[in-house]
Amino acid sequence: MTDPIIVDTASRIFADLCEPNTINAAEEGTWPAALWDALEESGLPLTWVPDTLGGAGADVIDGFAVMRVAGRAAAPVPLAETLLAGWLLAEAGIAAPAGPMTIAPVHRDGNLAIGRDGRLHGRARHVPFARGAKHVAVLARHEGNLAVALVETQGLAITPGTSLAGEPQDTVSFDGAAALATGPAGELDHGALVRLGAAARAQQMAGALEHILDLSVQQALDRVQFGRPIAKFQAIQHNLATLAGEVAAAGAAADGAAEAIALHGIASHLAATGVAVAKIRVGEAASAGAAIAHQVHGAMGFTYEHSLHQSTRRLWAWREEFGNEAQWAGRLGRMIAARGADELWPFVTQGT
Repeated sequence: MTDPIIVDTASRIFADLCEPNTINAAEEGTWPAALWDALEESGLPLTWVPDTLGGAGADVIDGFAVMRVAGRAAAPVPLAETLLAGWLLAEAGIAAPAGPMTIAPVHRDGNLAIGRDGRLHGRARHVPFARGAKHVAVLARHEGNLAVALVETQGLAITPGTSLAGEPQDTVSFDGAAALATGPAGELDHGALVRLGAAARAQQMAGALEHILDLSVQQALDRVQFGRPIAKFQAIQHNLATLAGEVAAAGAAADGAAEAIALHGIASHLAATGVAVAKIRVGEAASAGAAIAHQVHGAMGFTYEHSLHQSTRRLWAWREEFGNEAQWAGRLGRMIAARGADELWPFVTQGT
């Protein structure tokens, strides 16, 4: 059960400090200091870190709820990334530092390693918010096993890149970097990190879809054609009903993945299934939902100042991060095939 106080706190912060102008300014390179400071003061970025390691010690489901609110606001800060980094560090028993963080690698070709000299080697691409983060939580190979390392971004070679959403998506070279702290990864592997990242993006996308539905309904009520609001036209009503259905399905799928992770752990096959279903269904909803929302808004929705394009561009960017729906569909198919024909019906009806 989500803590309403946490959700209300996040909602108030974003309502007060995350206006469209703030988002556009962030895309142009202005760090939203007031927004981040308010989030950090509330403890929301470290929701998943136990209080013994410097965090808020809240439930897993609460962290996903915060991401949902952040996605609805198109928040131009690495809140989800800091949550993920804090979780990864906590799994290795490493205390979380203050300030924004991110994680690496997000692709399997990162090949990050910690040498015998204790220094890191390798390169990671498409690291979200790398140049805006103070630290990176790294999953790297060390003496034949996986380990978690906390690395300061100052001094790292960072090649700037930008996602479709206008957010930093950088290439980071860790060659020669010294870790501030290291710890064993235990049962974690890169697959678990990708699953958690995909579940986070699914929640953010579900929040963004909720926002574009609200915008579209209001636009249909406000926009007048042939002497009456376009909400009176049957075709518009049909499209808005379709959009509402997509938003509801996406939200249910994202929540299903979050609940599976909270109840059974990120390494469970139920979590793997739930995340795959969520990424597929939310990705499909993003495609259909963005198209309908922009049809309702017309040319206005594409203007730089409008809130709609801020959300729809993030939908298209986030659907590609940690695997798109086609890639997750392939993974889900392989999971089902591996269980055999006799297990198909229990898998479909019970998720076991």
